[in-house]
Amino acid sequence: MAIAFIRTVILYLLIIAGIRLMGKRQVGELEPSELVLDLIIADLAAVPMQDFGIPLLSGIVPILTLLCITMVLSVLTMKSVRFRAVICGRPSIIVENGKIRQSEMRRNRFTVDELMEELRLKGVTDLSKIKYAVLETNGQLSVLPYADDLPVTAGQMQLKPEEKGLPVVIINDGRVLDHNLRLRGLDREWLAKQLKAGGVKRTQEVFLLTVDERNNTYLSAMDMEDQRL
Repeated sequence: MAIAFIRTVILYLLIIAGIRLMGKRQVGELEPSELVLDLIIADLAAVPMQDFGIPLLSGIVPILTLLCITMVLSVLTMKSVRFRAVICGRPSIIVENGKIRQSEMRRNRFTVDELMEELRLKGVTDLSKIKYAVLETNGQLSVLPYADDLPVTAGQMQLKPEEKGLPVVIINDGRVLDHNLRLRGLDREWLAKQLKAGGVKRTQEVFLLTVDERNNTYLSAMDMEDQRL
């Protein structure tokens, strides 16, 4: 039993390290080569986990080999545009100037139902309002409307709204993050005043408290049931 536990932990940590090397991506954002790599690694790791007669190295060596190949491919795709096009493919323009490019849809085996679903997810229902709809190499659809249909920005209206900056978490689930408190140049005395202003007596009663660069705070108290726990 202990051997099974150790083998599983080793393979699990190895897979996690390999995924970290691939960068922070969601499954839907993986390139074809990365998706294939994930599937193969999962299959290679599953066999040594289940069959104790197979040496652990029989699973580790192929996984490390694939990770090394992935690193080499990553460097090559960064250095060569042509190689990147071969491995990752090229984006395809599905809709141009409000007209569907049927040849591109057939080439990518992209159906009308899939197109309409992606457009609905983007909040677009009128094809004639689309300047470009691009099918990216990761399978996502980027929709670019005409300039007349874009939302008006504050800059276009010659307004200068206040920049609030990035909020920083000060209290997370009842725990004070002193590092973030010092990062904003604040102290426990300031924190106590914010809790009092929010009608909270203890930090354990706060689920979330954030502060932005202009010291604007957001406070969410803990639910009563969670406080009892």
